[in-house]
Amino acid sequence: MTINPVNKNEVAYHQLEKMIIFRELEPGSMVSEKQLAENLGLGRTPVREALQRLSYERMAEIHPRRGIQIPPISVESQLKILEVRRDIEALCVRYAASRASVEEKQQMLQLADDLEICAQNRNDLEYAELLKEIHILLVKAADNEYLELAMAPLQGLSRRFWFAYKDEGQDLVKASSLHASVLRAVSHTDAEEAVAASHRLNDYLTDVAYRSIKPRK
Repeated sequence: MTINPVNKNEVAYHQLEKMIIFRELEPGSMVSEKQLAENLGLGRTPVREALQRLSYERMAEIHPRRGIQIPPISVESQLKILEVRRDIEALCVRYAASRASVEEKQQMLQLADDLEICAQNRNDLEYAELLKEIHILLVKAADNEYLELAMAPLQGLSRRFWFAYKDEGQDLVKASSLHASVLRAVSHTDAEEAVAASHRLNDYLTDVAYRSIKPRK
């Protein structure tokens, strides 16, 4: 299951988000709105709307009359993100475990299976799309719009860092198992296990951040 953008604003947002996460737009670089519109084959209005959304999510920095800066990748920033994400995500899954509808729980179980299969197939692009769906669904199930506002800036840059530093052989499988455990606990209405699984996931992501400090061979 993948995200299917329904309008040009959504197309621009998802394309730019993908380019940032997979570093097609180089971290730390400056680009122009016009340049991005030409590269995507879209008008400047949907690109501008997408950039505003990405700016809120801290995935782009808009500098009037200078251009758009792509935030650099930083282990310090990643650790700060995970520090905040740990408690907010735990709160999100706790609420989701008690508030998710039957349909949402079924979707979670399907996403858990899809993510683990995707990890075995080593499809990074599909994996990133599934992660996005998982985060959207968990926030929706938690049924609190303020959680959505808090979670949005913590997800995209965190995913970009992980894709930059994950181990090609093992991390997809390990991470998929941890994410799946969260989804299955929520779908089984087990709030305590959902929180514990969320903490295990955060601990793993923190380990990846510290691992990135070591010289890469």
